[in-house]
Amino acid sequence: MLRSCVSFSHTLYTKLFPLHIFIDFIALRISNLVFESQAMAKDPVRVLVTGAAGQIGYALVPMIARGIMLGADQPVILHMLDIPPAAEALNGVKMELVDAAFPLLKGVVATTDAVEACTGVNVAVMVGGFPRKEGMERKDVMSKNVSIYKSQASALEKHAAANCKVLVVANPANTNALILKEFAPSIPEKNITCLTRLDHNRALGQISEKLGVQVSEVKNVIIWGNHSSTQYPDVTHATVGDKSVPELIKDDEWLKSGFISTVQQRGAAIIKARKLSSALSAASSACDHIRDWVCGTPEGTWVSMGVYSDGSYNVPAGLIYSFPVTCRNGEWTIVQGLSIDEFSRKKLDLTAEELTEEKALAYSCLS
Repeated sequence: MLRSCVSFSHTLYTKLFPLHIFIDFIALRISNLVFESQAMAKDPVRVLVTGAAGQIGYALVPMIARGIMLGADQPVILHMLDIPPAAEALNGVKMELVDAAFPLLKGVVATTDAVEACTGVNVAVMVGGFPRKEGMERKDVMSKNVSIYKSQASALEKHAAANCKVLVVANPANTNALILKEFAPSIPEKNITCLTRLDHNRALGQISEKLGVQVSEVKNVIIWGNHSSTQYPDVTHATVGDKSVPELIKDDEWLKSGFISTVQQRGAAIIKARKLSSALSAASSACDHIRDWVCGTPEGTWVSMGVYSDGSYNVPAGLIYSFPVTCRNGEWTIVQGLSIDEFSRKKLDLTAEELTEEKALAYSCLS
């Protein structure tokens, strides 16, 4: 293959370009071939997606298969789980994945059996859950999800690969993750997280639009607490370039009211506009969460992850709470030493109180 490439290139390029350009082209092509060879030499990573026939799952699995979650050189085997009534739709998703001919996709498991789905997985993205329906009490919803996450935790505990990384997306995400942790004790507590990257990205987007800058220029917003309407989107330490976001915006009233409520209520606004919940943005954020966790965050940049609290920032230990974190070598670390003003302290405490109440409610469902 390389010989034919060089032969063709020599005929074309020696007629059109100087020798040094031709040599550069050949060097680049060889480099690409080596890269492709290395990518194919990597062992596939097995990625579980629960609720894979649903909206978020349908948006998420092609992103994983394309390399957006784990990198353009990382082959994957997708494990997709859904409930028996969704089996036919799940098979349809599998057919589409085959039809898309993703080079990185080395296999697809589509099943309604939790044990089969969880066997050997290295990464688990828990999208499936029981949504609150009209007329349901909060405890009824919690009871349904406690049952689901207790069962799936048991399957992961017994059958997932060692050091499996878990991301819970389904709401109530923080408390679902806590229940999963309780029933999968062999999975390290640092390996069980929940998604607040969607809220983090929403905050980045709002600041980007307010300042008229590219979203990639906005750094270090924070989502504290619960993935709910009590979450605290905080830009106290956020920057654009070498300037702080509060200094650039010069509107404390908006930052402490309109900005916060917009991020907190963004999911509801999307439901009102689409008549469906966030799917594309949730899937993209799940990829961001796992990619940064596995591949690392850029130097000087933190992201928001729902993680097991160790008491940092006077947040009660034993909650799954969103903190600013940096990631390196597949491990997250809570960013320490950030100043917390009186306004922020009240917000951090309020969302912690809600999570403490949710935890008590979940444990009451267990008994």
